[in-house]
Amino acid sequence: MGELLQVETAQEALKNQEFTQALVDLLFQLADDDFILAYRGSEWLGLAPHIEEDVAFSSMAQDMMGHAVMYYEMLEELGVGKADDLAQLREASAFRNAILVERQNGAGGYNDDPHYDWAYAIVRSYIYGLHKKARLESLLKSSYAPLTLISRKMLTEHRYHLMHWQVWLKQLANSTPDARARLEAAIAKVWSDAGELSDLGPNAASITGCGLIEEEATLREVWLKETQAIFEAAGLSWPGEPGAAVERGRAGEHTADLTQALATLSEVYRIDPAASW
Repeated sequence: MGELLQVETAQEALKNQEFTQALVDLLFQLADDDFILAYRGSEWLGLAPHIEEDVAFSSMAQDMMGHAVMYYEMLEELGVGKADDLAQLREASAFRNAILVERQNGAGGYNDDPHYDWAYAIVRSYIYGLHKKARLESLLKSSYAPLTLISRKMLTEHRYHLMHWQVWLKQLANSTPDARARLEAAIAKVWSDAGELSDLGPNAASITGCGLIEEEATLREVWLKETQAIFEAAGLSWPGEPGAAVERGRAGEHTADLTQALATLSEVYRIDPAASW
């Protein structure tokens, strides 16, 4: 990212319009990714394979939601809007999350005959988690000091999430032929969307030029190198370069799955945004 002066506070950031816009764009990507995938994780409450996993998956979803809140609060400090409003009141086209995190867990709905795919949940969480690790490690060198601070905090608990998903990946890879087949199908499905994770959106050049995070190619290389080593250790075939969905979530193009998720997430808040919930 080069030797750039660190910006220590939101007040300092606001003195530079280009820096502020690049920071806002990046923060929305970080916040929206965690916010939406945390919601998808919460949909496993009561549906996970056993009660211990029910608690564990819910806890990790709660951690991820907490990370999203930190990013939304940083946006609030920059004068973009109230953190709760940014999470609950924006339309789908204003979200900058990757398409991968918004995909439904499987057929049916949480309250309507759910037939969710546990292998898909594990693979998606782990692949996203490995990319998140690379991203957080890059943010430790960010030119925006508040980002380096919260990234260090997030990495501490995120490492435990990665260990949990790694155990599941190995178990599914080395269990029954049916489990292995389901895992490989889930990998193919996740991999078809995963390429967008390292996309920094239409304002990528400014985001990296301001030293907020490393370039897309660097993030991608770090992420894929670690992912490939993990696949090989689990005896899984490396699927090669990941694909990307037709829609570009980083540019505000989304699927109907996101619209459904936001309608559920914001249903209560939209009744009275001014109330204290």
